[in-house]
Amino acid sequence: MRENPPVSPWLVLSFGVFAISTGAIFARMAEAHPLVISAYRTGLAVLILLPFTAAGTFREARKLSRTDLLTIAVSGGFLALHFATWISSLFYTSVASSVVIVNAIPLWTGLLSPLLTGDPFSRSLRRGLLLALPGGAIIGWGDFALGGAALWGDFLALAGSFFAALYILAGRRVRPRVSLPSYITLNYGTAAVVLWLLVLALGLPPSGYSRSTWLAFFLLALIPQVLGHSSYNWALRWLSGGTVALCLLGEPIGSSILAAIFLSEPITWMKAVGGALILAGIYTASREDEKKSGGGE
Repeated sequence: MRENPPVSPWLVLSFGVFAISTGAIFARMAEAHPLVISAYRTGLAVLILLPFTAAGTFREARKLSRTDLLTIAVSGGFLALHFATWISSLFYTSVASSVVIVNAIPLWTGLLSPLLTGDPFSRSLRRGLLLALPGGAIIGWGDFALGGAALWGDFLALAGSFFAALYILAGRRVRPRVSLPSYITLNYGTAAVVLWLLVLALGLPPSGYSRSTWLAFFLLALIPQVLGHSSYNWALRWLSGGTVALCLLGEPIGSSILAAIFLSEPITWMKAVGGALILAGIYTASREDEKKSGGGE
């Protein structure tokens, strides 16, 4: 592994935050079952990648150990569970509540990283969490519901955050040894297989959707998945799982802005204050890993 990244991980992660922030909006646009949406998101992403990655992935996969292949598959399975639960949550609660709760990912990664990846729960990460997690709670405070369907949506989003943390941590274990094109092709491919098996097992319709829904499927695959998730998976080669997960807390900012534009969900002063705390937390946590990575220069 190179001592210094070719470009700043923070620049790549900033792009990834923007791309992933569109996911909730496109998912809401799709008039289909959440599992179908998830299956098309990952399945179409793989089809987009294969013309560019198939040959290299096949060659590299033949050289990988069984342990590495299994780890990639496990990570892909957790990604499938993340999408199945989180996208489902969007149909029960607001975008703001869903993306805030699902971005409790840093809490899970911070707690589990010392056990699963050996990455320490650093002082800078702790400080970042102390700023960012309250900021996320402030953003969604006005939308949180205490009962009914919204409460079920909140629970699904929380489950999605746990599965996403395991997806990131499993990827952190293997990414330093596997190229990005091969990793994302195998990882997203595994997630797609798991999700399509669930779709078929439940007898959900794979076709018969409107043009706007097909467009939403494609945009989900291209922007938040191929561009967004791949940016985070690239960063896992250089940064700890906890820090990469913390940067996901930027998603509620982007999602709240897009929801205000396209879904008429207003941006309140609480969301503005929460967004400022999130950015401060990301900056605080980034300082230690930026020094380790040489600042990307």
